[in-house]
Amino acid sequence: MKPSNIFEVYEDSRRKRYTLNLSPGKKVYDEALVKENGKEYREWNPRRSKLCAALFKGCQNIFMRRGHVVLYLGSSTGTTVSHVSDIVGKEGLVFAVDFAPRVMRELVFLAEERKNIAPILADANRPELFAPRVCAPDILYQDIAQRNQVDIFLKNIKAFLKDDGYALLAVKARSIDVTKRPRDIFTQVHNVLEQSLTIVDVRTLEPFEMDHAFFICKQKRK
Repeated sequence: MKPSNIFEVYEDSRRKRYTLNLSPGKKVYDEALVKENGKEYREWNPRRSKLCAALFKGCQNIFMRRGHVVLYLGSSTGTTVSHVSDIVGKEGLVFAVDFAPRVMRELVFLAEERKNIAPILADANRPELFAPRVCAPDILYQDIAQRNQVDIFLKNIKAFLKDDGYALLAVKARSIDVTKRPRDIFTQVHNVLEQSLTIVDVRTLEPFEMDHAFFICKQKRK
């Protein structure tokens, strides 16, 4: 089953992806808007979104559906958050967490246009501080460039994710250890994750993002 509200097309022999625009007529960054059959679509740039890059690198399923609740850790100004907002639609909800006040300001402006985004100014390394403000997500997504990014990921899965939920992790190798080869870092991350999670898919993200890998995981059945 393909994720809802994501569309793949070929234009001039080039593959492109679009999401159904939740806020017609409005852009979030410099994406192209395309209208067809009374609906508007936003082009999804894999060089601006690691989630989109993972799809271009062969991920068959990111498990996000219309109506899902997503906990997004490391939201930044909201480029990818906006496409996740499109995917889950009006029936869904995106809790967008970031600890930087500057980017949170931009995210608040985005949430004014997109009512399914709930910005949260908080440190993802301390989920107990924002736990009262979120509900259990269907999907946990993390894109945080910190040395302990894997620990943060596992901590938030334990704190929030539904038993049948999926967890998506964008790993930046150079943020973990600049002295090691990225592929060694990815192997190390794989070994840690598989101790408590079922790893559904793994993709490196070159040429869209250098020294990055994308992991899709599911909680192991108890």
